[in-house]
Amino acid sequence: MTSAKELKRELRKQALARRDALDAFWRIEASLEMADLARDGIAVDGTSIVSGFWPMRSEVDVRPLMFGLRERGARLCLPAIIDSTTIVFRELVRGAALVDMGYGTAGPGEDHAVLDPSVMLVPLAAFDARGHRIGYGAGYYDRAIARLAGKGLTPRLVGIAFDCQEVERVPEEPHDVIIPEILTETGLRRFEASL
Repeated sequence: MTSAKELKRELRKQALARRDALDAFWRIEASLEMADLARDGIAVDGTSIVSGFWPMRSEVDVRPLMFGLRERGARLCLPAIIDSTTIVFRELVRGAALVDMGYGTAGPGEDHAVLDPSVMLVPLAAFDARGHRIGYGAGYYDRAIARLAGKGLTPRLVGIAFDCQEVERVPEEPHDVIIPEILTETGLRRFEASL
């Protein structure tokens, strides 16, 4: 019998292959469209702290969305890999140099403030119509969200993906975090937790 972990690995591989097959120019256009689609759906103000991510490989480029949210008053932060199990979110300051974070991504260096996001733009490899997600397999975001919850914080979680990354059903594991909203090129989708 196939374990949940093995099934997730296969679903991740298939969804990422579909994403990788998307035309690079189309991905750029879709990323810009997603920033426009989210303009009214993700409300921020001067007290909002939004965590995004620096895109790697064929991921959605969330930078237009992040910078649009900054123009509306939000402070931005990016994940910084601390060790093999931990990420923190360091402030993204305009004009500051980014450092290599591994895995083909970049983020602010150790001299930047660590922030607790109130809105998290969450990268994912695959998702289903219940809001269950498959990440990249290292569990960084699951642990980061659990750590914030341990501090009594409940950030708004918005998964970021292309429609082609949707799968029929993500197998469930006890540590999984359900993402109640996912932004794709066709809009901001909200999921019912009870499905």
